[in-house]
Order: sequence, then C-alpha cells, then structure tokens
Amino acid sequence: MKLLRVPRSIGESQPNPARRMRLLATGMLLAMAALFVAARSTAHLHPAIGFVQAFAEAAMVGGLADWFAVTALFRHPLGLPIPHTAIIPRNKDRIGETLAIFLRDNFLTPAVVARRMRGMDVAAAAGRFLASPSAGDGRLREGASRLIADMLEALDQERLGGMVKGAIGQRLRGINIGPLVGQAIEAAMRDGRHAPVMDGIIHWADHTLEANDHLIRQMVHDKAGKVLRWTGLDENLANAIIDGLRKMLAEMAADPGHSLRLKAEEGMAKLAFDLQFDIEMQAKAAQIRDEILDNPAMQRWIDGLWEQARSGLLRAVRDPGKAMAGRLGEALRQLGGTLQEDARLRHVINRFVRRAAVGATATYGDAIVRLVSDTVRGWDAGTITNRLEGAVGRDLQYIRINGTLVGGLVGLIIHAIDTLF
Repeated sequence: MKLLRVPRSIGESQPNPARRMRLLATGMLLAMAALFVAARSTAHLHPAIGFVQAFAEAAMVGGLADWFAVTALFRHPLGLPIPHTAIIPRNKDRIGETLAIFLRDNFLTPAVVARRMRGMDVAAAAGRFLASPSAGDGRLREGASRLIADMLEALDQERLGGMVKGAIGQRLRGINIGPLVGQAIEAAMRDGRHAPVMDGIIHWADHTLEANDHLIRQMVHDKAGKVLRWTGLDENLANAIIDGLRKMLAEMAADPGHSLRLKAEEGMAKLAFDLQFDIEMQAKAAQIRDEILDNPAMQRWIDGLWEQARSGLLRAVRDPGKAMAGRLGEALRQLGGTLQEDARLRHVINRFVRRAAVGATATYGDAIVRLVSDTVRGWDAGTITNRLEGAVGRDLQYIRINGTLVGGLVGLIIHAIDTLF
C-alpha cells in the first residue's frame, strides 16, 4: 500500500506537486470562464460556436461545484460561514476518535495480531540475516541501524537512564546475597583457594602493625602507672607486646596448621554455613547489600555502567559492519545457522515472539489508541487541515480538473441533443 506523505512540521506548506495541480485546476476554471465569455460574444458568427459556449458553460459549473466541494472539506469557501463547510476542522475530534477505533478494531486486537503472526517465520528470517548479513539488503540494514541510533538518542536520557538503573538496582536488591556468598566461601575453602586470602590478611596485619607500632607504645604509656613510666618499664612492656604480635604473625604466615589460623578457618566455615542456612545472618547480609547499593559511590558506578553500555550500543548500531565482525560476529553467525537448521528452536522462538506481540497488543493497544485520539484532538484546526490537505491535495485537485472536463462534456452532449431535437 502506498503511504501518503505527511508534512514534516506543522508549518510546512503543501508539496510542490499539490500546489502545481491546484494552480492547474484553477487555471482550467479561469480558462473555461474566458472561453465562455469569448464564445458568448461571438456566438452569432457561426452555429458551431454554440457548442463551444455550452462546453465552457457546463465546464465552469462543474469546476465551480467541485471547487466548492473540495474547499468545503478544509475551510469556509471565500471565508463565508456557509453551513456544512470546513468539515474536517469542525469534526477533527470525531475524526481522531474514529481513526483510533478503526486502528483498534482492525489492527490492534490480540486476535488480529495472532492471526497475522501465525504465518510469519520470524526466527528463520533472523537466522538467514545473522548467517549471511552481507547477503541482505545493505540499505535496509543501514536504515535499521540509523533508526535504532536515532531512537536511542531521541529518548529522554534522564528517564531512560533512570529506568535502566532502577531496574538494575531492583534486580540486585532482589538477590538473596547470603547463600551466594556462603556457597562461594565454602567452595573456596574446599578447593584451598582461601589460603592466599588468609596469607594476604596476615601480611597486611604485619605491615599495619609495623606502620602503627607508635600507637601501641603510646597506649601502653598512657595506661601504665607512674612507677612504670618512671622506671621505663612501660617501654619494655610495649616492645614485648609488639615483638610478640610480630612473632605470632610470622608463625601464622609460615605454618598453615597454626592454631590461630585454624581458628580463623573454623570461623570462615561457620560464616559460610550461617550465610546459607541462618535467616538472621542472611538478613544482616541483605542489610549490608542495601547499604552498599545506597552508597553514592555505588550509584556513580552504576551510572558509568549505563553510559558505557549506551555508548557501546550506539557505536554498534552506527556501524553494523563492525558489530558483525570478530568473535561477536562469529557467534551471531553460528546462532543464525542454528536457527535455520533447528526447527524445534525456530518453533519455540516464533511462539515466544507471537505471544510477546499478542501480549504487547493486549497490554498497550488501548494506550496506542488513546495516543492517536489525543494527538489528533490536540492539533489545532490549521494543523490538521494543512496535514490532510498536504497528504491528499494532489488527488483533490484532480477531482476539480475531472469535474471541469466532465461538466464540459455533459454540457456539450446536452447542447448537441437540444440542437438535434
């Protein structure tokens, strides 16, 4: 079906072809008027001029009648408030409502969509394209890429980004983090992968002790009595504490079977068990999860993650050739081959697409209908007049031209019959 062109903006004038046809129709009407005046003034010269006069007179009547009919659709002829004129501006709300009902009843019903989708093999078409993207229509691929890119850039980034980030946060908050962490700790301990972590903690504790031993000395000095400080025993006591701690950390680092190290592993094992099976511990883990997600630093990280994903998607759709190259392209081509060969997979995908389309129609069909109706209702009279007249104006001018010619022929026939009889 041929789509009618709609002006790109509200103030856009009618297309040149429509304007030319209007000038031609008006010119023919004026030409018939001039011909009628000339024929009437010279009718006494020859009987055949009467035929010309009859043709011109009837053509004027037909042209004027069709001019009135065409003009009355969009405005008052000559600006006169004649009843039943300016039909479209006066009935634009009813037109929008009728158009919306037509869309709903003939296109946006689940039964219609299901019937149309039943004969479509979407999975096979996608498989053919993915398997041989270069064999497809390059203009179609590039046009689709530009369309997706324009849609991504046109969407409100604050609202879209907020929706995506909100969905990510909601999905993360819905995860029961406790059992996952508990299973990870249990698996790491079972495979011995916790040992490097334990070694790292011990080395970190040793470096921290070395860098902050003055704090221990100050604490011992402040807590010691006057006698200890006077005799200098507080310094000896601080040195003994620091040396004992360093010796203990060195022994733990050197001996995997050290008693304190085994105690720490027992604590890790208990923590893994509680995270998996203790509801109270799982609640604490969930609280920590929520505090991390509410942290501004985490929000900034999610913001950056969304911007990177959006930028990457824009780069991919703007250059579909590069998107289909490399490992991603190879994986997509393999998926395309699988879709073509596996009938069962195609059936599953087609059924999913059909159900998704039917579900979207059932859910959003009424919203689309309201959008059409509200949009037309929101247009002013000048807007809807300009858009409809610009879309079908050329054909309307053909009505005027045909009316002029047909009227002239009818007048010619009537004059011929009157002359003969």
